[in-house]
Amino acid sequence: MTDQNAIPANQPALAVSVALERDGKFLLVLRANPPARHMYAFPGGRVDPGEKLEAAAMRELEEETGLKASNPRPFATFDLPSRRADGSLSSHVLLTVFLADDPGGEPQALDDAKAVGWFTPEEILSLPVPQSMLECMEMLAERHP
Repeated sequence: MTDQNAIPANQPALAVSVALERDGKFLLVLRANPPARHMYAFPGGRVDPGEKLEAAAMRELEEETGLKASNPRPFATFDLPSRRADGSLSSHVLLTVFLADDPGGEPQALDDAKAVGWFTPEEILSLPVPQSMLECMEMLAERHP
């Protein structure tokens, strides 16, 4: 029996994250697990089979921080292939970053978040972050010069 919602091997996996801004700072989590272990990133994760991207983004934010944001809006999508030493594709993820309305309250480090905090764009540039985070921060800066 096959899973009707399974992603075919040649299709990228779907992931989401949420860029939540408060007073000029962005909420980041320090990842405890691969693929971005020991790196800071927006709260997020994999999309479950059949789940809408917006719902996955809000679910992941709540699972990792306890915050229930609203009004998710797609901001940018990043094509993130990973390759083996021989050049063959080892994984392929399409990451959609959402903007959402800040619900207030204090975030907590839950699920696979080792730590959580609010950081200015300048501070983010000095943190260990995935390349896609740097690109997203540049895009956010262009949006709010």
